[in-house]
Amino acid sequence: MLPPTAPLSTRREDLLARLKQDCTYDLAVVGGGSTGLGVALDAAARGLKVVLLESHDFAKGTSSRSTKLVHGGVRYLGQGNIALVREALHERTTLLRNAPHLAQPLAFVVPSYHWWNAPFYGAGLTMYDMLAGKAGLGNTRFLGPRATAKALPTVRLEGLQGGVQYWDGQFNDAKLALALARTAASLGALLVNYCGVKELLYAQGKVCGLVAQDAFGGQDYQVHARCVVNATGVWVDTLRQLDKEAHIAAGGRAVKPMLAPSQGVHIVVDREFLPAETALMVPKTSDGRVLFAVPWLGKVILGTTDTPRHDLAREPLAFAEEVEFILRESARYLRTAPTRSDIKSIWVGLRPLVKPPEDEGERTQALSREHTVIVSRSNLVTVTGGKWTTYRAMAEDVLAKCEARGLIDAGLAGRTVSLKLVGAYMDSDIGVISVSAPEGLHCYGIEAALVEQLPGNGAVLAGNLTEAMVRFAARYEYAVTVEDVLARRFRTLFLDARLAQQLSARVAAILREETGLDPKEADFLQLAKQYLQIP
Repeated sequence: MLPPTAPLSTRREDLLARLKQDCTYDLAVVGGGSTGLGVALDAAARGLKVVLLESHDFAKGTSSRSTKLVHGGVRYLGQGNIALVREALHERTTLLRNAPHLAQPLAFVVPSYHWWNAPFYGAGLTMYDMLAGKAGLGNTRFLGPRATAKALPTVRLEGLQGGVQYWDGQFNDAKLALALARTAASLGALLVNYCGVKELLYAQGKVCGLVAQDAFGGQDYQVHARCVVNATGVWVDTLRQLDKEAHIAAGGRAVKPMLAPSQGVHIVVDREFLPAETALMVPKTSDGRVLFAVPWLGKVILGTTDTPRHDLAREPLAFAEEVEFILRESARYLRTAPTRSDIKSIWVGLRPLVKPPEDEGERTQALSREHTVIVSRSNLVTVTGGKWTTYRAMAEDVLAKCEARGLIDAGLAGRTVSLKLVGAYMDSDIGVISVSAPEGLHCYGIEAALVEQLPGNGAVLAGNLTEAMVRFAARYEYAVTVEDVLARRFRTLFLDARLAQQLSARVAAILREETGLDPKEADFLQLAKQYLQIP
């Protein structure tokens, strides 16, 4: 195993000094979620000069609020979207190979309580295996009642007739986003968080750059680029509204929104409710949606997706009926179901689903997860839709569209297929950590040794979180605020919001020492209250 290379510093003053330089980038990406980071990494891997700007923190929005699954999309088979499933299954294997410290295979069991459940779901899951081919993670198999209960120790036994086991993947979404950012930076890209875009620049009616503002110092920066990509997730329409040429094309009217956002609500409970390394999956709940109970970092995530939502709040609140639905449906499958008092954290992710043309009323669970790339007449490139698993394929498609319009010379695609992300082990014989293991040094992969060398390695804040990890986040992982550390560099807020409150003061003190900036502890304490707020 090769020793880790010294990580690149992410001191904010250095990043802003680079941003201030007078130069023209090949590509300016707006948005630091999975899509934008994927585009920046792919472009940097091809040798392009790249800058990425994010108005908040990397993966602050949807990309840190997924169900933590790297999957082909079993339910998309029911929609007949074979192409999307096949692509996602291929990308699933690529992601697991390139970031083994952050993504691992995970077994799922679908419990059966009716005689027809197992053969019906088994047939679909067998097709799932066939589509995966050599990219499969394990064969689907039928389980009897005893084997099902062994895989899911707390499953409801009354009426249990067996189950079906299949394989998908699981990952740490926010940490993977950070690995994408740091890998792109190692290839020469400039990435700056907390630097939102407030204006687009034009030359002869075509977008030629943008104006961004530092959220901490308030200074504006002009950034010139041959091509600007709008990859802001559920907020793509906000940036599209800044495109003056698009307004002209629309006859002075507002640009027509292209998204129909939906939400995914997740509640986190202690592992005692599902003490296993196997996830429970219900393909069809009482209202036709999917329900998951997934072991993750020492806790269990209960969740569902696809409720239409019309607001685009940065910190959306869960609907009361969604919480009741998750708890009620969980009680149908778990012997001891969690109650409201058992919830450790609750969070909502917004999904950027592309709206069907001339259709304002379609249910979001019926909309496709395929991504869409459009280029305005001013050459603003917008990408939205898709899902975490296919971020890499989406990036290749975006760059292909940019090249087709003559905006960049994209070079050869496929540079990221075998590109190991920062922290990834190079040895094929390195074992993976259990998906149910609490978060710790293993999430740093090969860089764990570097973390251990920092001051405070023996100073434990809580669980496996040390002072050294906070210093590493501030020096090398773009962390500026308490939220950056406790929500995304370490997932405490998502796992146990009350514990995150208790850690905030110590984390804030370390960040002040490391960065000299306001770590916004008061804002974090207010946010943590929301993650404990059960409607």
